[in-house]
Amino acid sequence: MQLSHQDVLNILPDRKPDSHKGDYGKILLLCGSVGYTGAAALAAMGALRSGAGLVFVGVPESIYAIEAVKLTEAIVFPLPDEGGMLSEKAIPAIRKRLKSMDAMLIGPGLGISPGTMAVLEMVLREFEGPIVVDADGISILSINPQWLKERAFPTILTPHDGEFRRLGIAVAEERLAGAMVAARELGCIMVRKGHETVITDGKEYYVNPTGNPGMAVGGSGDVLAGILTGLLGQGITPLQASACAAYLHGAAGDRCAEKMGQYGMLPTDMVQELPYLMK
Repeated sequence: MQLSHQDVLNILPDRKPDSHKGDYGKILLLCGSVGYTGAAALAAMGALRSGAGLVFVGVPESIYAIEAVKLTEAIVFPLPDEGGMLSEKAIPAIRKRLKSMDAMLIGPGLGISPGTMAVLEMVLREFEGPIVVDADGISILSINPQWLKERAFPTILTPHDGEFRRLGIAVAEERLAGAMVAARELGCIMVRKGHETVITDGKEYYVNPTGNPGMAVGGSGDVLAGILTGLLGQGITPLQASACAAYLHGAAGDRCAEKMGQYGMLPTDMVQELPYLMK
């Protein structure tokens, strides 16, 4: 199944005249580490440009000053870190925020350490809402898949093919069949990125028609993860939010390619094109 642009517009929630920022989702992003400050910023801007009402971004204390300058529209806060990555000591501060959040993202630029593993395990066990797990979060899950299988609330994984293979679940060579097997085995929604991104819960599926090779650049996936989390926060069901996010992300890339060609386009350019696809 494929979505059209009109399908996506029909799924997006209406913006009512008497609404306020709290009506469009409070979302929490746990992203970034020393050397990977762009991941948190790109994910946050993807979420903001997709219509999220309030975007909270928890980052290691050592990169807080950088992110606070980069992100003037998000609510950035520092968390205890060790070696430039989130520490287990960050858990109490994160836990306090979970009950007020509508959706969350963990993984872009996070790094892999005992601290980030502990944080991921905690949010998967305790957050009672949809979670998007991307990038380093997926790599951590490939070591600890039982955390995902034990979770009672929606989880969306967004692997590229390399990350997908590290999950070690699917044996089917065909991308759609493999994604469907993995989604069923892990009890999640799988967004298998690449040419014609596949989105499936193991029963239903979408194949995304948008996107181009110019999007094959670092940071592009961070934008997608942010868009998806922003849509989840606005109350769109997880499978539809995943399909809409993939469509919008690819369509923004297509607009960039049309304007400037595929060689020099950047994830920040894709972020700028998003609003024109959602009006």
